[in-house]
Amino acid sequence: MIERAFRGRRYVALLAILAALFLIPSPTPAEPKLADQDRLVAQMVCELMKRGHLTKPEIGDELSRRLFSRFLKDLDPAKVYFLKSDVDEFKKQETELDDQLLKGELTFPYQVYARFVKRVEERQKLIEELVNDKHDFEAKESLDTDNDKLDYASSQDEVRERWRKRVKFDLLMQRVAEKPLPEDEAKKKVLSRYQGVLKRWKQVDNADLLELYLSDLTTSVDPHSTYMSPNTLDDFEIAMRLNLDGIGAVLRSENGTTIVVEVVPGGAAGKDGRLKPNDKIIAVAQGDDKFVDAVDMKLQDVVKMIRGTRGTKVQLKVIPVGKIEPIVYDLTRQKIELKSQEARGDVVEQGKKADGKPYLIGVIDLPSFYADPGAGKAGKGDAKSATEDVRKILKEFNKKNVDGVVLDLRHNGGGSLNEALSLTGLFIDQGPVVQVKGSAGGVKRRDDPEKGTDYDGPLMVLTSRFSASASEILAGALQDYGRALVVGDTSTFGKGTVQMVIDLGDQFGGATPPKLGALKLTIQQFYRVNGDSTQERGVLSDVVLPSLTEHIGGGEKDQDHALAFDKVKEANHEHLDLVSPELKALLQKRSVERVKESADFKKLAKDVERFKERKARKKVPLNEKELREQLKSDDAEKIDQKVNEASPPEGPSGDAAYKFKKNYMNNEVLQIMEDFIQGKKLLAAR
Repeated sequence: MIERAFRGRRYVALLAILAALFLIPSPTPAEPKLADQDRLVAQMVCELMKRGHLTKPEIGDELSRRLFSRFLKDLDPAKVYFLKSDVDEFKKQETELDDQLLKGELTFPYQVYARFVKRVEERQKLIEELVNDKHDFEAKESLDTDNDKLDYASSQDEVRERWRKRVKFDLLMQRVAEKPLPEDEAKKKVLSRYQGVLKRWKQVDNADLLELYLSDLTTSVDPHSTYMSPNTLDDFEIAMRLNLDGIGAVLRSENGTTIVVEVVPGGAAGKDGRLKPNDKIIAVAQGDDKFVDAVDMKLQDVVKMIRGTRGTKVQLKVIPVGKIEPIVYDLTRQKIELKSQEARGDVVEQGKKADGKPYLIGVIDLPSFYADPGAGKAGKGDAKSATEDVRKILKEFNKKNVDGVVLDLRHNGGGSLNEALSLTGLFIDQGPVVQVKGSAGGVKRRDDPEKGTDYDGPLMVLTSRFSASASEILAGALQDYGRALVVGDTSTFGKGTVQMVIDLGDQFGGATPPKLGALKLTIQQFYRVNGDSTQERGVLSDVVLPSLTEHIGGGEKDQDHALAFDKVKEANHEHLDLVSPELKALLQKRSVERVKESADFKKLAKDVERFKERKARKKVPLNEKELREQLKSDDAEKIDQKVNEASPPEGPSGDAAYKFKKNYMNNEVLQIMEDFIQGKKLLAAR
């Protein structure tokens, strides 16, 4: 069992990429079939939630109502497939789902899923009809996008009207595209996309459906407790150890075809050199066995066939981009290192010292608190670890006599709690790092596991709304000790809970336990050294910088069923006073003055306002002229591009040397760091 402290959304985004990476073929079922073990899994999840969850929730009527709502919303978020009569029929069981689950009864999700697929099939006929209808693109009308305020359609006329507007919008988007398709091709593209929706839903198997339903149950208690199917558990462990055995390719599915998105440098496919982005994989063979057709196969199953034991051969039947005839590539699987997710360092020059030489600032980019989950059991001395990677970087910084260090956690959604403890210990001598309270109510200290420091100079921690959980433990502890200056968004994400990953198969013991997946269970709430929880509130920055991430990232307080903020007693700890209140105020004042005079930050302020306006929109125009004007305005400001640049990267992108980007935001970070290094001098000169 491994404690985890991470924010769910970032982890899910990473798994989405990992699930499409490098991966014993299995048949693709026409529809999910309930397996005997599924009943057992449902009962185990309920019992573990009742006994092990931090809040010891009652599996009762209120939780049943939440589960009912979440499950229907996950299937049909836009309320365009189910009828109101369907929902009214399902609602008769709204307060019975708890009793059913406690007995291992899973009729309800299968019943709802079957009806959902039936409705998706029915909509295909309507969509085909509407795609081929004539649409008036000059009419003044709009499409509602506030799904929460919509009710389900109560008549076929209402269904038709909703779909008329949706299809019209899809066709309109083809008309206003930068490179518009001919009308016939545009219609085919829209129709093909909706056919793909049906195809994907028909490929759902029992593990997929069980994971969805049980996760809707667990997230109805708190946002971070989830059930992971066996496949998802495998991907989770890959995410934590940052390596796997495969060919090194990121894949996606488009209309039933598996397409290469990216070839990872250093992997088997990258070294071979033949597989390219946009190539289509149409069949896979293990060693010299027969090929298995991959067309219309669920992406996860294609990935499974490609992933395998290191040193074994896999053959891919590929249609190269721009070609018609397939070619066979034989590749030998090897260990793939996910370099973009590990700690990386760079030394940059900033300003001038009294002797005319520049300050040397060491920057460490840390995307997650990772550790090989099986390293402890296996006794590996060279296992992947965030702490050891950062220790090596600090050693290099010390050799170069850096004047200060910036630890960049702006895209760090968390990870291993133990790594957060040991990594914090690189910067403090000894003492408590975090306090933890479990369901019994007692509070325990978790201390720095190792005496001594690896770096004792000026330290800045960069944070954002995307910094969560383990990141907040580290940032909060270093702030409470007065050891580091925290710079970034107003506050971090605000996830103050600890999860334990419980492999359900391990509960049975034995040399080969069954593969039943795992429950990621919220078991504790953590508190800073000063006694404050980071739950909902997060860690407040000492120096706040304007940013888009302040508004993109949201926070724990915006999550459904998030646990509340509270406090415990302050832990006895050393106050280093390296960042005094007076110095914080001065650094903030000087930064505000620079930002106020910066043309780039003035543009950012306008971008923030435009983004907030876009976020507040609840309707989309279906008038071609109006939509063109809106898109032209949005495109002129390139808000989408700026949002993408600000958001965390979602997957491996090779092992190119890391460089701290020189842009107006990072330049201000370096300027704040220079002021921080000169702190005593600046305070004396006031």
